[in-house]
Amino acid sequence: VRLVESGGGLVQPGGSLRLSCAASGFSIRTYGMKWFRQTPGKEREWVAAISASGSSTIFADSVKGRFTISRDNAENTLYLQMNSLKPEDTAVYYCNLDAYWGQGTQVTVSS
Repeated sequence: VRLVESGGGLVQPGGSLRLSCAASGFSIRTYGMKWFRQTPGKEREWVAAISASGSSTIFADSVKGRFTISRDNAENTLYLQMNSLKPEDTAVYYCNLDAYWGQGTQVTVSS
């Protein structure tokens, strides 16, 4: 079982990034999945969640209206589209499935 995030980087405020989380070793199709983020010295914060089918999504108030979570079960991949990024979105972003976590991808929003 492995989750690998990618797509992070440095972006200016107001910019966009799309994170991916590729799963291997199992099929994600029957599992709800989540994105979290963490900054140094703070607890890991839940960002968004999606149902197994992808028909239901929910977001933290801090990202609602700016972020979109989606999935491609055929590709065994979870996504997080992040628009209108703010400096306070700077963090390491992690995908989560049940008890499994990826290694994280750094997102830095700065001019």
